[in-house]
Amino acid sequence: MHDETLLVVDLEATCWKHRTTPDGEPQGVHNMEIIEFGCALATRAGKLLDSRSFLVRPTRFPELSDFCTELTSISQSMVDDEPSYREIIDALDQWLGQPSEDFIWCSWGNYDRLHVLAESQKHGHTPRFMAYPHLNLKRIWRRTTGQKKKNGLAHALAFHNLDFEGRHHRGVDDARNIVRLLPFMDWSLETELVTHPGIKHLKGSVSSERIISLDAMDEATRAKARRLNMLGKPRRPNPETARVTRELGER
Repeated sequence: MHDETLLVVDLEATCWKHRTTPDGEPQGVHNMEIIEFGCALATRAGKLLDSRSFLVRPTRFPELSDFCTELTSISQSMVDDEPSYREIIDALDQWLGQPSEDFIWCSWGNYDRLHVLAESQKHGHTPRFMAYPHLNLKRIWRRTTGQKKKNGLAHALAFHNLDFEGRHHRGVDDARNIVRLLPFMDWSLETELVTHPGIKHLKGSVSSERIISLDAMDEATRAKARRLNMLGKPRRPNPETARVTRELGER
């Protein structure tokens, strides 16, 4: 097992109580804006090396909902004077530096990877870490422990008799808590489970071998919400939506 530095990323985004924007549109990745990149650099053995919260000022719906603030603890005053998405990507890249060739980045589930990809496509500006392989830590944790259902972050910590430290749904706190789970992973599974990006990281642009449409991501998000809220059986999705739904998983 190699133990070079990896990056854990956890996002927070604008959201609304009834999953409906102020304009009355269904909430989805085309209108949800990332407001925090929670980042933690660590070793696979779970040693936290550095962590940082990168707050982002939303521009489409600049005013955070009460629901969003209550969920994330990110207040309006915390984002009002922060940089926009493109500027924060530059700051994040500067903080990260130039990773080694065997660098990987991770998140708890695939949601964060797909949302960063969608947001970067919208802005034409992509974080440097997206050019490197991604590991879905929820997936490797499930394979390691055999847990199939209760695999959210809080449940995973409880499985190992760990209390959550900090504020749940605050990106940087979630990222730090994810690091605490790294020692419990079977890292021999990494090569099998890692997702290679198929992305050329070019300044101001991004290309991918697997294009994920915003419509498919939105429908996957809505289908997931319907299931979680027991609102009835969703309509049969098209093949692309079904694929994205499988990749999305729970946060």
